[in-house]
Amino acid sequence: MKRKGLGLLVVLLVGLVFLVVGVLVAADVPDQIVINNTGYKADKKGPVHFSHKKHHADYKVACTECHHDYQNGKNVWKEGDPVQHCSKCHNPLKKQGKVPKLQNAYHKNCKTCHKKLAKAGKKTGPYKKCSQCHAKK
Repeated sequence: MKRKGLGLLVVLLVGLVFLVVGVLVAADVPDQIVINNTGYKADKKGPVHFSHKKHHADYKVACTECHHDYQNGKNVWKEGDPVQHCSKCHNPLKKQGKVPKLQNAYHKNCKTCHKKLAKAGKKTGPYKKCSQCHAKK
């Protein structure tokens, strides 16, 4: 009888640990990220204010939709791994091998997702005009 009680206690404690870690990871998501146009020859557009927490919590966008670490053609990044600045791998001035330029990577990721939602008849954010995402300079 004591072993069943101990086993149940261990299961409950392990479950509690997972719950606490999940809450702490979710709490670590910033509300908003400002994507500045740094590193380009000319800053033609203003920054983009991205609602990170809304995309994560409200819209249920998986972290790996944006965060990635490709090794051998596979995204091996997982939640909890360090998040690098996009410009670490995506050069703002030129495409490097199969890695797109920074602006193209942002646009492809954001616009593709928003277009897909619009095509499915779902509510989506802007994706047609620069000024809908970029703040005025």
